[in-house]
Amino acid sequence: MQKKRENSSFCLCPLASGSKGNAIFVSTPDTAVLVDAGLSGIETQRRMAAVGRSAQDLKAIIITHEHTDHIKGAGVLSRRFDIPVYVTKETFNACQGLGKIERLNFFECGAAFEIGSLAVTPFSISHDACDPAGLTLKHQGKKIGIATDLGVVTNLVRTHLSCVNALYIEANHDPDMLMTGPYPWHLKQRIQSRTGHLSNQDARNLVTDVFHKDLDHVILAHLSEENNSPEKAATEISKNLDPLSTALHVAGPDQPGEMIWL
Repeated sequence: MQKKRENSSFCLCPLASGSKGNAIFVSTPDTAVLVDAGLSGIETQRRMAAVGRSAQDLKAIIITHEHTDHIKGAGVLSRRFDIPVYVTKETFNACQGLGKIERLNFFECGAAFEIGSLAVTPFSISHDACDPAGLTLKHQGKKIGIATDLGVVTNLVRTHLSCVNALYIEANHDPDMLMTGPYPWHLKQRIQSRTGHLSNQDARNLVTDVFHKDLDHVILAHLSEENNSPEKAATEISKNLDPLSTALHVAGPDQPGEMIWL
């Protein structure tokens, strides 16, 4: 279900989500950004074109952490289109394969900054990376919250994701599928750890904690292709949602999702 408001001008679109690559397009009328760029440059351009957008119009790439599935195309896109990259110093120092970035902007978790008409607030999350960040992005009173690649939901995470109108949240695995699946034990332990990934139940609990009457969209992201399914994730999270008031979306790895308007 899509809930498009009259005269809406603030939107997001999952371009890719999962271990193959992650990228989220966010746009106001005058400011378009990518949150993460984990696809190749060419594939990012292709997917943006598929939803009627152009990489030439990007005002920034914001990197949440250094894992390859979040940074693969960032350097190429930055150089090809002269796009500034926003990242913490610790994450930048841990990135491999970015290459030379001419327009580099460092931010710190907890310190808000602006990109055009977007107000961005990064906050610390728990993941096995150097300085991983969740984000909120605000425009004209509307707020998007993004938190993927985290092993535990802290009070800090709940606080930042309160009052969002669109919640982009990890629902990585079904615990039973993970435990009976093919992954080696050490990997199962990593995924379930406090610096790993959220289960469907974890995501459901977070949605319940931050739910309010103006939560219009929940987007489930970073689903494991081996240890989860869109149906399982959606069924679990929808237990505490009213489909007439909150639209539930599932972001996938192989094609962009729909444009979601706030």
